Amino acid sequence: MKLTAPLERVLRVLVADPAAPHYGYDLMKAARLPSGTLYPMLARLQQEGLVDSQWEEPRPDASGRPARKYYRLTAEGARVARLELARAATTASGTRRVVARPAHGTPGGSS
Repeated sequence: MKLTAPLERVLRVLVADPAAPHYGYDLMKAARLPSGTLYPMLARLQQEGLVDSQWEEPRPDASGRPARKYYRLTAEGARVARLELARAATTASGTRRVVARPAHGTPGGSS
């Protein structure tokens, strides 16, 4: 799995409470992602067996609101998410900050 910044945000939301179901709009807000990024990502995670989904039961008090599809990490998904997030944190903490040096011929540079 290639851990992109959007995927990292989604995994952080999901792994915060792996048993909790999250519906799409909830995930979009929490991960600050547009639907065109989120839903294909969730579909891929589901195909890989890392996320499962379930439609909510129809509720008579839903006031005409469409049924929500809830997503949650599978046991394997929680394991992989924790591993990938830990790896990303280790990589980020091991990255050194590069300091720009003044260009040749500019103040502070060699002439």
